[in-house]
Amino acid sequence: MASKPPAGDPVQDAPQVAPPQHAAAGLPAIGHTLKISHQQMGVRRTARTLLKVNQKDGFDCPGCAWPEGDKRHIAEFCENGAKAVAEEATLRRVTPDFFAAHPIADLATRSGYWLGQQGRITHPMYAAEGAGRYEPVSWERAFEIIAEELTALASPDEAVFYTSGRTSNEAAFLLQLFAREFGTNNLPDCSNMCHESSGSALTETIGIGKGSVSLEDLHQADLIIVAGQNPGTNHPRMLSALEKAKTAGAKIISVNPLPEAGLERFKNPQTPQGMLKGAALTDLFLQIRIGGDQALFRLLNKLILQTDGAVDEDFVREHTHGYEEFTAAAEAADWDETLAATGLERAEIERALRMVLASKRTIVCWAMGLTQHKHSVPTIREVVNFLLLRGNIGRPGAGVCPVRGHSNVQGDRTMGIFERPSAAFLDALDKEFGITSPRHHGFDVVRAIQALRDGKAKVFFAMGGNFVGATPDTEVTEAAMRRARLTVHVSTKLNRSHAVTGTRALILPTLGRTDKDVQKSGKQFVTVEDSMGLVHASRGNLPPASPHLLSEPAIVARMARAVLGEASATPWEDFEKDYATIRDRIARVVPGFQDFNARLAADPAGFALPHAPRDERRFLTRTGKANFTAAPVEYPTVPEGRLLLQTLRSHDQYNTTIYGLDDRYRGIKGGRRVVLVHPDDAREHGLADGAYVDLVSEWTDGTERRAAGFRVVHYPTARGCAAAYYPETNVLVPLDATADISNTPASKSVIVRLEQSPSA
Repeated sequence: MASKPPAGDPVQDAPQVAPPQHAAAGLPAIGHTLKISHQQMGVRRTARTLLKVNQKDGFDCPGCAWPEGDKRHIAEFCENGAKAVAEEATLRRVTPDFFAAHPIADLATRSGYWLGQQGRITHPMYAAEGAGRYEPVSWERAFEIIAEELTALASPDEAVFYTSGRTSNEAAFLLQLFAREFGTNNLPDCSNMCHESSGSALTETIGIGKGSVSLEDLHQADLIIVAGQNPGTNHPRMLSALEKAKTAGAKIISVNPLPEAGLERFKNPQTPQGMLKGAALTDLFLQIRIGGDQALFRLLNKLILQTDGAVDEDFVREHTHGYEEFTAAAEAADWDETLAATGLERAEIERALRMVLASKRTIVCWAMGLTQHKHSVPTIREVVNFLLLRGNIGRPGAGVCPVRGHSNVQGDRTMGIFERPSAAFLDALDKEFGITSPRHHGFDVVRAIQALRDGKAKVFFAMGGNFVGATPDTEVTEAAMRRARLTVHVSTKLNRSHAVTGTRALILPTLGRTDKDVQKSGKQFVTVEDSMGLVHASRGNLPPASPHLLSEPAIVARMARAVLGEASATPWEDFEKDYATIRDRIARVVPGFQDFNARLAADPAGFALPHAPRDERRFLTRTGKANFTAAPVEYPTVPEGRLLLQTLRSHDQYNTTIYGLDDRYRGIKGGRRVVLVHPDDAREHGLADGAYVDLVSEWTDGTERRAAGFRVVHYPTARGCAAAYYPETNVLVPLDATADISNTPASKSVIVRLEQSPSA
């Protein structure tokens, strides 16, 4: 029998602290998986559910977007994937009685962990103007309310339609179709806050904003560089791929301000030998200062250029543009400046160079540690320069590998969830549906918040996610959301966003990945795209958490009918009845999806989307070639008495979903309000291990932000650097502190001073 949710909100700023661990997974991961699964689902439901995760006839894990191979283990999931499944397949329920007992003001005092632990939402809920609590509402009335507010807008651009990465391809395609038929490109999504910098850099340099490698490429690589990424917590199944690569002879360089247990040693829970001994993964750990990655890759590029025979001259001549300007910039790279920017020793960089030169097939993987800085786009361009120099794009075992987070965040963008769509996409959409899509750019996440703040947007609709918890500048964001006329959240569970309402507010409960989806034409399935461009089906197998739930495609279709009415010729009702009809339309609009339904039927594992640089060494850029770039080297400089803070996840967390209050690999138990500081830095600042401080961020325009009450933990970070968990530290990042070009919040390089907490 599953346990009840926590009765009270646990204290989160008084953790127990132990030394960090040096190995990931193994028996502790299995034990923790079974414990949480049993608590949430019970024994029988656990077995029924976990054995279907990431199987060809099962459902896609609602956690990360790491791909599966053709041959799959019976337990094709990781610890954090099991946590995500358990939270969705939980037996706990949030009923109308819960909302009657907990007014919105009470929900606003609760932690994200407590809210998430309450369970699945069972009924559509509505908070009327002036009401202090949510009350049940019929689906028909809910869609009437949305129609009332949307049709009353002075312009369609006063509406914002946000999408989370868990949304299926079918639902995402319908949502962008509805928004454009309604008349707006205001389609921000979670990509704007994570890999937008990757997409911006890759589109400019290689012509497509996606990674170029497959799972098999990782297995074939000679050298894999993992930069600004923690696979052990964020993408644990990636560790299996790294282990396989190591077995085949690959070398691995880890570039990170923090030592990460998963990159030190991986105890594979799928094999007896892995459980007992594990595999050492990292051959060279470069403990870089936060934000020093561009300087590191620029110097490596200079050293490659200075090495006889190191450049793939045939590839550079035939397939690239801008080489001369790039080489001039690279030759100016300076050892002293690089060592200051990176905090590394010269011998470490020289060892890395030797490993690079010995490799014929190199892959660079990265995640938020590279994408959330002011200079993130130039940093990723420099990574591309590094790979182009030795012909490592369009070669088996080589390429760019941005590792996406949410399980369909890449698919949402492919389906048209983008505030700046291409003319070709809109032309195809208009031709297929006989509509006239708007051509002006819409709001991304940051601009959507600014529009809500300034009264330029009045309706906010979120397809999944926890917008308030995920976005920067918490106080400003919450005030902006409260200015909206209507906020709507399509959700499976409670989160902070439900406690920050507009004048009117709706919660629309939806089916999850684990739930069986039956419509008028019969049982349905949806599709997703993984981090490497493979599209496959996802089929839930559990009875829905409530008979009052609607699927995401059904919610969009009914909303469209209520808002657009008889003026729309789009067959919304048909789309709700049978998702195959949606896929037929996707096949005629989105390149690479020809014969969509037939290909899914022919191969349960799905199919790979075309990728011109990988498949043909063809680069669809403005020059028709892969573009070298030559941006000035940038890195954060920190005033005396300050530290450079990065925000990160704990091990009991996925994005803003908090599964528990432990960070097992980092030695933190029972708390989240901690700041990790190098012992030498802590002593210089007079901070004892266990002291309590306020984190105060400082910005070039003179503004400051404060996050109060964090326990200092002495930790082996890079010198001059610190780390703390989000969303607790989102308050430190101003709304306009963003990456150049991509407009992604700069959450990984925050200058802070640590002040003794008044209550300490």
